[in-house]
Parts: sequence; C-alpha cells; structure tokens
Amino acid sequence: MKLADFDYQLPGELIAQHPASERTASRLLHLDGRSGALRDLAFTELPGLVDASDAVVLNDTRVIKARLRGTKSTGGKVELFVERITGEREALALSHSGHPLKAGHRLSVGDGVAVEVLGRESDLVRVRFAEPVAAVLERCGAVPLPPYITHPPGPQDAERYQTVFADRPGAVAAPTAGLHFDLNMLKRIQERKANIAKITLHVGAGTFQPVRTESIAEHHMHAERYFIPASTRKAIAGKRVLAVGTTSLRALESAALSGASSGETDLFIYPGFRFRAVDRLLTNFHLPKSSLLMLVAAFAGLEKIKHAYAHAIERHYRFFSYGDAMLIERAR
Repeated sequence: MKLADFDYQLPGELIAQHPASERTASRLLHLDGRSGALRDLAFTELPGLVDASDAVVLNDTRVIKARLRGTKSTGGKVELFVERITGEREALALSHSGHPLKAGHRLSVGDGVAVEVLGRESDLVRVRFAEPVAAVLERCGAVPLPPYITHPPGPQDAERYQTVFADRPGAVAAPTAGLHFDLNMLKRIQERKANIAKITLHVGAGTFQPVRTESIAEHHMHAERYFIPASTRKAIAGKRVLAVGTTSLRALESAALSGASSGETDLFIYPGFRFRAVDRLLTNFHLPKSSLLMLVAAFAGLEKIKHAYAHAIERHYRFFSYGDAMLIERAR
C-alpha cells in the first residue's frame, strides 16, 4: 500500500488545542468494523458497551517531563527531548540545535546542569548528565506536548496530559485514549463486571515521527519497552479484549506474536496484519499519513476508517491527543 492511501484533509480548527472541561466530557464515535455502521455517542456511554465478557486493558505508563532547553558551550541554543533514560545519569535524546551535536560537545540545560554528548545512535544522541537524569527532568523539564499543540505547556497540561492511572515513569508522550477516563468511569466499568487490567508500554518520541517512505512496508518503527504482568495475562484469558489505546494494542499483539511478556517492540501494524489478541480498540483520531492511522485501518478496514473519519470531520469531532475518541469493533 502507498502512503497516499492514508491521507485526508483536516480543517485546522478541529485540532483540539486544550482538553475538554472534564476528562469524560468528550464524544465517542462507535465504529463496527464488520458492518461499517457508525453511532455518535458520548464517552460517558462507554460502560454500557462492556459487560462481564470484557477485559479492558489500560497502559499505566507515566509521562516524564522530557523536554529540556539549554545552551552549547559555544553559546548556541539547544533543546534535548529525552527519549529514554538508560542509566542514572545517562539518556538517549533527540536534539535540536543550529548544528548537529557530536561526541565531546558540552551543554548546559535547565538551571545550569552540565551535559556531555557521548556520541550518536542513529537519529538520537547519547548524553551524560552531571546529576541524576530523573531529578533534572522533574525539576527543569517541560511536559512534551505534541507538535500540533501550539501553546506552551502549563499547569493544566501537567495534570491533563497524564492519565489518572499513570504509575510507571518512562513515556515521552501520553497514551492519549486513556486521558478520557476518570476514577468514577473506571468504577462504573467495574460495576459492569468487566475485568480491568494493566500493561506498561513506554511511548517513545517515534510516535510523533511521520512515515516518510512512499511504500508503507518500508517504514521502520522506533522500539518501545513493554511489560505485561502475569495478573493481566490471567485477567484477559477467555475474554473479549478491549485495548485502551494503540499502545496497549501493540503491547498485547507483540506478546502474542513473540510469546514474550516483556521486552522491546518495533511492531508496525498496517493493513494485512492478522490480529491475535485484541477484539476492540478505544483510540483517538490520528494524523494523516501516520503509523497510528495505518494501525486503525488494519483493525477496521481502510475504507471503513476513511468513511468514519469523513463522518467525524462532518460532525465536527475534535481530533488528536486532546480530542474525542473512537471505539472500534475489529473487522473479521
């Protein structure tokens, strides 16, 4: 398939710049991937769509304040976007500066923390901090809002660009389907006798990277770490699995393919993929030509997704991270 197959025109005013007034106040577009039928719902109606036959799987990763600004020893400005903490004082990061960073370059970030560039690994730089990385990020870092959100991160973003069940620090982007839940919503789902289970997939900066190859099969995903506990494997056994977010789905499908309940996954899901673990997907609306749009097209069928997105645009749904949600029943 070609990259152009996954393009669509989105009016700029439909890109949600701020979250809804309440976490559960978004809309929910229900798509039956088997028939293509659509229903316009409120997100608060989700508990009525699950019962004792369901297992609802959440990603409990916690977003770190991954964006650091500073200067090079030459005086030029630099920004580090920490992709992964690899040791107490070391990390892999995307870098933005006037000239590419090289081994031996010295930086000052945040409130004066010294950083040394150790070398390059593909499009990332390996850096060593003079202090523990986690402490520097918490003190000096900024919430890594997606590039299509135009305002600087503020106190509201620090709270709302984080799920209420976030527990394990390590993500540089939120598992945004989970942003719609509050504690009362989780309680209502439990009252419907559905199992609630958790996995961890630390979302990497690769989630923001566009697909650049015209033939989508040539695209390579950045690897992300995942972990599926034994309690989750038990909770989903024999159940209709509803993955909350593409990250939960990728972790579950990676484990189903490899047999490994933890590790790194660079699984790229696009039409033609055979799903083994997930029956239903709760997700937001995704960018044109993105790997996530390809994933939902694989799950529901490309033509059905195109029709659903056209419907959402016509009905003025809110798109992307702070936008509305879709519940997709997998096409068989």
